[in-house]
Amino acid sequence: MKLTSQMIKDRARELGIDCIAIGNIERFKNAPALMSPITYFPEAKSVIAIGMRIPRGTYRGIEEGTHWHNYTFYSYNKLNSFLRPRLSYELACFIEDNGWEAVLHYPGVPEGNGMQDPVAEGKPPRDVTCSVRVIAAGCGLGEIGFSKVFLTKEFGPRVRLGLIFTDCELEPDPILETGEICLHCGACERECPGNAVPSVKDESKRLYVDFAGEKTVWYGDVRMGRCTLSHHGMNNECSPFLKKEFPNMAFDVRESEMTEEEAYILTYTLARAQWWRKPDSHKALEYYDYILKHTGYFAICGARGCIRACMNMLEKTGRIENKFHNKFYRKESWLLPNKPETVSKGVNPYREEYLDKKYPGIRENEYVMTESEKESGK
Repeated sequence: MKLTSQMIKDRARELGIDCIAIGNIERFKNAPALMSPITYFPEAKSVIAIGMRIPRGTYRGIEEGTHWHNYTFYSYNKLNSFLRPRLSYELACFIEDNGWEAVLHYPGVPEGNGMQDPVAEGKPPRDVTCSVRVIAAGCGLGEIGFSKVFLTKEFGPRVRLGLIFTDCELEPDPILETGEICLHCGACERECPGNAVPSVKDESKRLYVDFAGEKTVWYGDVRMGRCTLSHHGMNNECSPFLKKEFPNMAFDVRESEMTEEEAYILTYTLARAQWWRKPDSHKALEYYDYILKHTGYFAICGARGCIRACMNMLEKTGRIENKFHNKFYRKESWLLPNKPETVSKGVNPYREEYLDKKYPGIRENEYVMTESEKESGK
């Protein structure tokens, strides 16, 4: 029996996959070699993109400023690396049960690809990794929103993606026009705590993708260094954990020119850092170390602009199908001041707190000149 697109979609629904769309391989013939499904699987005829919803409630803890684990676990890392791949695996098995090869695409990112030498002459550098958002858009699963977050008609920005390449020739779905879902309203730009999203009015800040002449789509040229700094907790405005441990830092992410890779290096190094003079755990940022050990990831900003603000606008305007009885925003969202409320006059806050509590008065004049010293000019 011939395997059809409808058969694959029906099986996907049976498995619990929320969204699915299919593109023909010709749409990706002009993709960069290190991001191309053709490089990955030269005999591929079709690309299948699937999406699994992010439950809206996983953002509630961060929105209320009370709980961070759910976003990292259910919205991000485990949804991307365990919950969704399990169903991708089942769908790939269904395709192979029908006699066609199914190549599951690892849910990685292309930022570090090509940094491994080829295995043989004539081969491209390793490691080929596709942009799941671009490929999913080329399959017609949804569109890349202005903030670069992927949007579907069913769930808006609340979705994580997976890809399967197959040598079975399947009927493709149409590619969506830019703006079929995204309002280009600027909510993501206004609410991003890292000032990472450019102005929707600035046409010079748009990136274009051409799907082999069939359709051209575009989205915003997001400052990914600022995005990564905020997402991974290096932004005092949206990370109470950084604010607690480094109250005097006041690093202005909004004006940072750091690259994405530099931001990764800084945030992960800091998250794993230790300082021997710090009491108790000696971890520079105790919560980051804790959540990394428990989930393998740490997502701190809670996608304040690119997902939460976007989701709110799409729900208000009826642009997405998954509807709720109550609105998401019930009060103004919080942000912390970047500047310290009081500037420390000390050097080692852990030492100073310890001594002031245990031996009151022992640090008198440590950082303040006496009147006689002032008069003598010392």
